[in-house]
Amino acid sequence: MGKSKQKKVLGRGLSALLNNDDHIIESVGDNNAELIIGSIVDLPIEKISNNTPIKIKSTFLGAHAIPEQYKNNKSGYLDLIIDSGSETRLFENIKSSNFLDFTARRNYDEQLKDAYAKGGNTDSIEIYSGTVKEKSVILGIMNFGFIGGSMGSVVGELISRAIVCAREEKKPLILICKSGGARMQEGAISLMQLAKISSQLAKFSNEGGLYITILTDPTTGGVTASYGMLGDIILAEPGALIGFAGPRVIKQTIGQDLPEGFQRSEFLLEKGFVDQIVSRNNMKNRLYKIIDLLN
Repeated sequence: MGKSKQKKVLGRGLSALLNNDDHIIESVGDNNAELIIGSIVDLPIEKISNNTPIKIKSTFLGAHAIPEQYKNNKSGYLDLIIDSGSETRLFENIKSSNFLDFTARRNYDEQLKDAYAKGGNTDSIEIYSGTVKEKSVILGIMNFGFIGGSMGSVVGELISRAIVCAREEKKPLILICKSGGARMQEGAISLMQLAKISSQLAKFSNEGGLYITILTDPTTGGVTASYGMLGDIILAEPGALIGFAGPRVIKQTIGQDLPEGFQRSEFLLEKGFVDQIVSRNNMKNRLYKIIDLLN
């Protein structure tokens, strides 16, 4: 969009959301308009003023261009990838519990209660069936807002069920990864999910299933060490932090300075760990082309 148009929208206090053509305005002038996340396409300048309510649909920006308050928004991915009205939530009644009676500085039961209250009664991942440009898929979206998207027994169970569902229904499986790693409040049980998920993925692969992972900012720990890096096709968002241990820990361990851009998606693409870097505005089209070609 032109500079004059951008200035008008910036007057609405949306400067953090705007980056040239990276946003789409869904509607303008609705008094009940809700600011979600999104992008801007060509819009007649006369329709925008400093008092115009603006509804923005879904974020298309790279990882580091997204305002902090929107980084954990899981619904943006659903709107972005799945055809409107085609989605069905699966396995939504499975909830985490404090089966080890874990207590540290804060009781795990209290953490779960607060996380469910803040996250809309959802766990670290949501599973959906739906279509991508009329191609049927099973989609998993990790929720970093729920205890850092940590992988516990529920995440392992939900992903395993998603894999079985995709295998039985002969559908591609897409997992959007955003996680700090295994959930230590569940001890060794959380680490067992790596093997549980990986074994199900092996069965899925042996039967010819297509598995696509999308690595977002951040994808770390046990998620990177297991299903995050097991995709037939591994996509990543621009600038995403992807790794196992953090760069500070690695630097302390090896006693050397790390290369510039270490553990960012561009660095991993150069080293062959990632197949493609795809911005959010291209993600749906790229997924459709991959599915159309390989499935």
